[in-house]
Amino acid sequence: MTIEGETMAGEFDAHERRMWAGKAVPYGRTFAALCGAAVPELVAAAGVGAGTTVLDVGTGSGTAAAAAVRLGARVTAVDAEPGMVELAAENVPGADVRHAVLPELPFPDASFDAVVANFVINHVEDPAAALAELRRVTRPGGRVAVTVWAATGNTAMGLFTEALDAAEVGRPVFPTLPVDFERTPEGLAGLLAGAGWQDPEGRQLAWTHRVSPEEFWQGPASGIANLGLVITGLPAATAALVKEHYDRIAGGRTGADGLLALPAAAVLAVARR
Repeated sequence: MTIEGETMAGEFDAHERRMWAGKAVPYGRTFAALCGAAVPELVAAAGVGAGTTVLDVGTGSGTAAAAAVRLGARVTAVDAEPGMVELAAENVPGADVRHAVLPELPFPDASFDAVVANFVINHVEDPAAALAELRRVTRPGGRVAVTVWAATGNTAMGLFTEALDAAEVGRPVFPTLPVDFERTPEGLAGLLAGAGWQDPEGRQLAWTHRVSPEEFWQGPASGIANLGLVITGLPAATAALVKEHYDRIAGGRTGADGLLALPAAAVLAVARR
């Protein structure tokens, strides 16, 4: 049994594997666009360009890998979820897409000029060990760029928590990182420094995610992320009640075009090997 605030060794990673198993296609149709908005600045920060050898870690649907391929880079992409590997390989035929699980990557030392990890470091049990492994496979002088969701400035998922609260649905305690870090520019840069990276710098990213209420609902309705596990685990009548509340709340926040305008905020950090 997990006590709130405590996580057994390996429990967080095991939870992540279960949470994302079989979710590749619905993720690609829903939340991939929200996460993908950070990709242009991510690949630019890593210095990706023509001829660059790039590793995209936790590629998901392949958004960052595709951006690097378009820039003329030679791209390898990995993901811990086999379904994501299959989806990314289909979406980005110009990349070498493989299955791999941090903190152990199947590449020799100094294999890549640049490494990118878009919203990945917060999904591994030992972020410091993961960043040290990314350093190992980066050549001297190469760069890493990583993103995580910022501690503040994200209200999108609040639509779902408001709907759950309105339906009086409690939430279980899910495994958390055994050793967490501050989701701020300083916190993420410090994490990179602790893993041996040089000259780390962090900055805030902000954008507005525009999406229809129904498309946005399909993310958790498909079981994506912890909120998705909650919603898909409800009895049918309770899930329907949550959806009714969601429709009411989201419907009151759409613009004239029928779309939600959801603030999103991330932290981007870059460093040198």
